[in-house]
Amino acid sequence: MKLEWKTCLRVGLTLFGVYLLIYYWDRLAGLAWLAFQVSGPLIFGCIAAYVLHIPMAFFERHLAFPNAPRLWQRLRRPVCLVLAFLSLLVLLFLIVQMILPELISCIRLLLERLPAALNQVAAELERNFQVSQFLSDEFDTYFTGRTDWESTIRQLADWLLTGLGGAVSSISALINSLVSTTVTLVVGLVFAIYLLMAKERLARQLCLLMDTYLSPVITEKVRSVLSTFDGCFHRFIVGQCMEAVILGVLCILGMTLFRFPYAGMVGTLVGFTALIPVVGAYIGAIVGALMIFTVSPLQALLFLIFLAILQQLEGNLIYPRVVGSSIGLPGIWVLAAVTVGGGILGISGMLLGVPVTAALYQLLRWDVHRHKSPRPATQPARTKEEDAV
Repeated sequence: MKLEWKTCLRVGLTLFGVYLLIYYWDRLAGLAWLAFQVSGPLIFGCIAAYVLHIPMAFFERHLAFPNAPRLWQRLRRPVCLVLAFLSLLVLLFLIVQMILPELISCIRLLLERLPAALNQVAAELERNFQVSQFLSDEFDTYFTGRTDWESTIRQLADWLLTGLGGAVSSISALINSLVSTTVTLVVGLVFAIYLLMAKERLARQLCLLMDTYLSPVITEKVRSVLSTFDGCFHRFIVGQCMEAVILGVLCILGMTLFRFPYAGMVGTLVGFTALIPVVGAYIGAIVGALMIFTVSPLQALLFLIFLAILQQLEGNLIYPRVVGSSIGLPGIWVLAAVTVGGGILGISGMLLGVPVTAALYQLLRWDVHRHKSPRPATQPARTKEEDAV
């Protein structure tokens, strides 16, 4: 076999690039992390644009009048974008309105009952002579022989000054974090608005770049992969919202049936935190149990048992069917994707694991079908044999 000099040059450059990547890995990883931090507002803007595009596309479809005047055709997109923002803000306002007042009243009730609880603990200690005598002996032992009050006062002053310096440093770090977060949100939202207003033009530019620098076969494959990932993520977001609503409604109905307090507030909180796949409802369970504990500790325990049963039913029956069927992924792979994604990236991995796995599953299924089928097909219809996989 005769080797051409271009092949040898390509192999040599590849090996040299791999060597540089291994040797300068730490520096390259640092540069990559710095680039990720700098582009944080733009990444947030892309994510916000993708999420906002779902309600915006809904409004655009229902407000597309064929015989509308030209002025409406120009104003339709800005109006739909504003409606998408307002719909999300109204939804967030309603959730906060249902949760915050009950949470404030619960905290107020807890503070009102705390002195009585402390007095009860003190009374129990007074009744138990051995415990009170032990605490008294420990107190006397700690302060016995400490006559150097000047040194004690100096140590106390040093501790106060050190604590004051740490507090100032913490406040400064908090202010910097708030300013940085505000700038990221503002820049990201502005970038998202630009993306949504010019989405067709950006798509045409991307297609033009791929048609210019890539071969037609690779271009078609890239478009097919991007379309698959886009469809899976879109259906995942819609299915996840539907599943959160179902879980919140079931929690409210169950708490009302068993006469648990704060049914509306806790059910709304559980449904909102259920946007995190499979395990998100347990986050709301902690807050809900603490609130119910202020009314009745026994009811708080029964609430945890009720929510654990409901979460098992939701995680094994409702979630795989609602979200898994909407993205074309079997229930067993949904659970596997949540488990593996959560182990790798935590909550972010749980959110990304299901749609990414669904997209890879879809691409693999299409490729298997393409190799088994005598005729070429990019996106074949599902068969009964494939549904059983």
